[in-house]
Amino acid sequence: MPKALSTFMAVLVGGFLTSAVQVQADDLGQTLYNDYCAVCHGATGLGDGDMANLMTIPAPNLVQLSKANEGAFPMLKVIHIIDGRTGVRAHGGAMPLFGQVFSTNGDEGMIDYGSVLEARGRVLSLAIYLESIQEK
Repeated sequence: MPKALSTFMAVLVGGFLTSAVQVQADDLGQTLYNDYCAVCHGATGLGDGDMANLMTIPAPNLVQLSKANEGAFPMLKVIHIIDGRTGVRAHGGAMPLFGQVFSTNGDEGMIDYGSVLEARGRVLSLAIYLESIQEK
């Protein structure tokens, strides 16, 4: 019985930790979205941000990414757009337009792995948030 109880407790604690990490990722993702994306893509992701009427290329509706991909959220594509691996013309070339916030590049050929992990965490948190706002 003690082994079954310890297994149950491990699963229970693991579930709580996973939930806590997911909540933190969602909160961070939403904060990053509000700070860096909402000005163009809008507070709700519809592409109607404050800058929308000044843009020559419309900001895409981010809540229909899954719908445009046969119901599957294109996580890898979204990550590549956010981290700059896939250039977006409206962002002035490779994204991000926001300097080092989402960049994983080291300075002068040196790699700061802490910065790389932090940047990747931001990118993933933002992508997870975008996945959470998809229209059904």
